[in-house]
Amino acid sequence: MIDSHFARPSRAGFSRKTPIAAAIGLASALIGAGAQAQEATELDTLVVQGDWLGNPTEEEVRVYPGARTVIEPEQLHDSGALNIEDAMRSVPGVQVLDETGTGILPNIGLRGLNPLRSERLQMLVDGYPIAIGPYSNIGVSLFPVTLQSIDTIDVVRGGAAVHYGPNNVGGVVNFLTKPIPGDIEQTLSERVTIAEDTGHVFHDTYYRVGGFVTDDLALQFQANAQGGEGFREHSETDVQNFQVDAEYFIDDRHTLDASMQYYEVDAELPGALSPEAFEKDRTDSQRPHDAFEADMLRGTLAWTFRPNDDVEFTWRNFAHRADRTFFFGQDLVSGGHWADPAATSSHVADSPRLFRVWGTEPRLTVRQGIHTVILGARYVNEDVDFDVNRENLSDGSRNRVRRWDLETDAVALYASDTLSLMDGRLEITPGVRYEDVRMDFEDVLNDTTSTNDTDEILPGLTVGFAATDDVFLFANAQKSLVPVQIAQATREGDVANETAWNYELGARVDVTPALTTSVTLFRIDFEDQIQFDKAGDRFVNLGETRHEGIELEADWLATDRLSLGLGYTYLATEQLTGDNAGNDLPNAPRHHVSANARYEVNQWQANLSVNHFSDGFSDAENTKDETANGSAGELPDFTLVNARIGRDFRLSADTTLNVGLAATNLLDDDAFFRGADVSPVGRVPMPGRAYMLEGRLEF
Repeated sequence: MIDSHFARPSRAGFSRKTPIAAAIGLASALIGAGAQAQEATELDTLVVQGDWLGNPTEEEVRVYPGARTVIEPEQLHDSGALNIEDAMRSVPGVQVLDETGTGILPNIGLRGLNPLRSERLQMLVDGYPIAIGPYSNIGVSLFPVTLQSIDTIDVVRGGAAVHYGPNNVGGVVNFLTKPIPGDIEQTLSERVTIAEDTGHVFHDTYYRVGGFVTDDLALQFQANAQGGEGFREHSETDVQNFQVDAEYFIDDRHTLDASMQYYEVDAELPGALSPEAFEKDRTDSQRPHDAFEADMLRGTLAWTFRPNDDVEFTWRNFAHRADRTFFFGQDLVSGGHWADPAATSSHVADSPRLFRVWGTEPRLTVRQGIHTVILGARYVNEDVDFDVNRENLSDGSRNRVRRWDLETDAVALYASDTLSLMDGRLEITPGVRYEDVRMDFEDVLNDTTSTNDTDEILPGLTVGFAATDDVFLFANAQKSLVPVQIAQATREGDVANETAWNYELGARVDVTPALTTSVTLFRIDFEDQIQFDKAGDRFVNLGETRHEGIELEADWLATDRLSLGLGYTYLATEQLTGDNAGNDLPNAPRHHVSANARYEVNQWQANLSVNHFSDGFSDAENTKDETANGSAGELPDFTLVNARIGRDFRLSADTTLNVGLAATNLLDDDAFFRGADVSPVGRVPMPGRAYMLEGRLEF
């Protein structure tokens, strides 16, 4: 049910060394070709579309049988959001822990699931998995996405597990890149962010050109260069993101979509602070050796065949080569925690990871009478080098600590049948997904091998009912799988494949033509939930857990100029078994309130967003009193306010300049969370107040 905007592969690019001047040259050639092209051929509207989610439009979302929120272009780019994570805060059930302010390492969680490294979400770009290892390394420790290249964010919290797996317990988030326009268009923008506390400057330069260059061929190029410092010391960051995509309409029945992307990042990481250092100066850094380097080359190719309005066959293929390394200091002589930010590092470790991943997925959609059947299969192969090296700072000696090799072969089969009843007002979709995952692991240094085989049958059922023209009801129940991860399987601890049942019951109501509301009751029953224990430096099995609550949304077009939005999430989590039975889960605030307003008059736009999160716990033991090194303790509540004002200047009939001034974290709330990845102990400050000046030229 989704058009090419979701099914189209993500974009592509050139190496970091490619100069922007060369990109402009390519753009000139593309524009010249486009000038010779005739108007693009308009294809017939399809009755059957192969993707389950459909277009991320207001009408599609209204009749989707699950909780779903779409962040549209105006909200994404004109809200004053600091980065992609910041833009997602207003979605019900979403929690964001921002450790960098630059968007390079997102920490996004849904419904009380662990947000660190966004490891509990199926994250997609234009419908393709973005995890560096879709089965073996689901944490997003390399995020080849920048805000400027994204057009829309589709956050699906329920009902999609059969068609998009694995690792969909928290839902599916699809980042939709900018579509290729019909006519040749260009965008040039510059954004400068200035941190109030330190005066650090971070720039974001973006260029895009695209359109049909012949009647049948559409091309697009995007280049995004980011650089400067975040709001803290030791935060120098450099990002290069180049993307090219193409759509070729062979004839009325056959279409090819292809893309290439090159992404590279080189960044210092300020890491966590001890409680004492945080109170003294939250912009400081006690982790001088922490850094991050990564690059990824991605490619996708899809063929779509539509013999008639009732049949669609799509064959999608994707591959990437990714190389990412964290550098981090370690204290291995004092006897305390190796990552204590107040300690002096005796060693510096680096953890290079090399990933070679490819996948292929044919899918057939057929409509026959009241039935719409989707049949799909996917094969994914992952080849991973997972190493750690360590340098002794006292004598400069260097040794290899770990050399792990992992190969994963995963086969997924899925099928669903949507029964359309009562003249299409009632749709019932039973479905099932089968996952078969084999992971072959080798510890080269210790000369040991092991194999982990997983196979799971994952059923699902969704129901959508248009009770009236203004009331849509939905319910769904689906089972999800998270395979054992390489980092879990090779550490001490009781780990297992994770499975969970997700349930939703909800309604969307158009109270008036100008006021729309939605309410969703949700529940997640988790078996063998695995979390990392920072103090013990190991993964632990929390056993059975439960997440349940309610999500409310309302959007009101108060006047032709003023639109308002309001959201609220109540979340209750509980560990049901083990030593911590009865405790809340970590990083799972009970209350989340969001509000936003947009006012337009003449050529001016003003946006205001407010997000409040209640307090919570940082560990499974629900430690209230903060430990001396900040590894555990209660998390404070916080409120983040962003504001932006902008104006359009019409320079000519087809040229528009938008200039905007924004402020993020307007109240300068000193929010923090506790530890992430290579700096797991201490307080991690979230970005303080910053100001942004933006200019965007479209022509």
